[in-house]
Amino acid sequence: MNLFAQEKLLFTPVQKNLNPIPLIFAFPNEYTVGITSLGYQLVWANFSLRNDVSVSRLFTDIHENLPRNSELVGFSFSWELDYVNILNLLESLNVPIYARDRNENHPLVFGGGPVFTANPEPFADFFDIILLGDGENLVGNFIDRYQEIRQANREEKLTYLAQTEGIYIPSLYHINYKQNDGKIEDIKPINNQIPDSVEKQTYRGNVLSASTVVTEKAAWENIYMVEVVRSCPEMCRFCLASYLTLPFRTASLEASLIPAIERGLTVTNRLGLLGASVTQHPEFDTLIDYLSQAKFDDVRVSIASVRTNTVTEKLAKFLKKRDTRSITIAIESGSAKIRQLINKKLENEEIIQAAINAEAGGLKAIKFYGMVGLPEEDLLDIDATIDMMGQVKKVAPKLKVTLGCSTFVPKSHTPFQWFGVNSESKKRLQYLEKNLRKIGVDFRPESYSWSVIQALISRGDRRLSKLLELTRNYGDSLGSYKRAFKELKGELPPLEYYVHDHWALDEILPWQHLKTALSQETLIKHLHKNHE
Repeated sequence: MNLFAQEKLLFTPVQKNLNPIPLIFAFPNEYTVGITSLGYQLVWANFSLRNDVSVSRLFTDIHENLPRNSELVGFSFSWELDYVNILNLLESLNVPIYARDRNENHPLVFGGGPVFTANPEPFADFFDIILLGDGENLVGNFIDRYQEIRQANREEKLTYLAQTEGIYIPSLYHINYKQNDGKIEDIKPINNQIPDSVEKQTYRGNVLSASTVVTEKAAWENIYMVEVVRSCPEMCRFCLASYLTLPFRTASLEASLIPAIERGLTVTNRLGLLGASVTQHPEFDTLIDYLSQAKFDDVRVSIASVRTNTVTEKLAKFLKKRDTRSITIAIESGSAKIRQLINKKLENEEIIQAAINAEAGGLKAIKFYGMVGLPEEDLLDIDATIDMMGQVKKVAPKLKVTLGCSTFVPKSHTPFQWFGVNSESKKRLQYLEKNLRKIGVDFRPESYSWSVIQALISRGDRRLSKLLELTRNYGDSLGSYKRAFKELKGELPPLEYYVHDHWALDEILPWQHLKTALSQETLIKHLHKNHE
């Protein structure tokens, strides 16, 4: 079956010029996963709406007709371990996996997406070009700049592109280390034509994104996605989704949300409202009233994230009527001490009331997201989470209560980027599982081993490229990474340095030359607020 034939497009590709840029745009996973990515959809549509680009899609299982001599090969990168598929797809296209091994006969390989904007350094040696930030203006600027230099040689193209905001050319920056397996000494451009730092590009409009294609073959079948908010105003100190995407932006109800919803509901009756903190849109109640109209009675609505103190009985009743049976909220911890330390502005009473309102509104289940291993956490804080779940079971006995729990992983560009992973986290996950089972809470822990790998990549530098290549051959288990570290001993710091060590505040970070909304000095101020 041709999966592309099942698609319902919400845009019309334009007719191409005589000599459009042949471009392959890839998602390093299967079609059903990739086509569910709103970011991938938007960038692909952006390319399709240009008359100077001829774009072909590539997934790990299927692809459109690919050009023989593509000038550009791009990747949308959303999940760290998909790097294996990036390397596999490059080899399938007969493109060397390392940028340094490519010549004038090879395409320029570019990438974008949240993994790159957070910290591209572990993957930097594989890419000629990395796009940092929001795609709305950045993708168009990239193609415009490329057209201006299209006939030049590879080196001239990269040097020219490096002078554009949001475009990072890794090969034009030299990393000096105090020793092969030591810390970073400095990060400098290779000459004075190249800027000292690259700032991510931020889109500041009030018309946010929405699906450009709907298909029953997506992982979320036939869903039409609408971005309600971007970033999060809460700024929990560990949270990449908040700090990396600042400032908090909301879609205009009249200019963005309602037109997008009406467009999407012409092709499907399943609607997803997306954002890191959807219910904090200032006109969220008005949006719910709009969707409560009788004409939408057959529409199924799901909400990506809900702030605890916005879970009202009205919201629960609306969701039940729109065929949603459960609600998901992030509490991080049942400990008031920990929530204060991480800047989670949430009281115990609000968590209890959210459960009461969810049950009163007719929902069947509530899922909490928690975390272990946060700075200064001890076993009493874990007990507080167990107590909190027990209270929820008592006040809302008809609800199925689930706690999904991850291990704290330090993320770049956040105040907690200097902390390491707590090695006691695995035991604390096991302690939670044992005790929550006793009170009837469905506990769903995230793999501790995966958290270690995630931290490695989150805090990694360019020396990891060789390690990543090795682990691709060994498999993506934690044991494979440890084996690769042994083989490369003396060429890079040990696993413990990247994952478990606390880093000094004056240490040169791998992403020091890549700028986001807040400076290092501001992040340090936010970190010190822990104890105020």
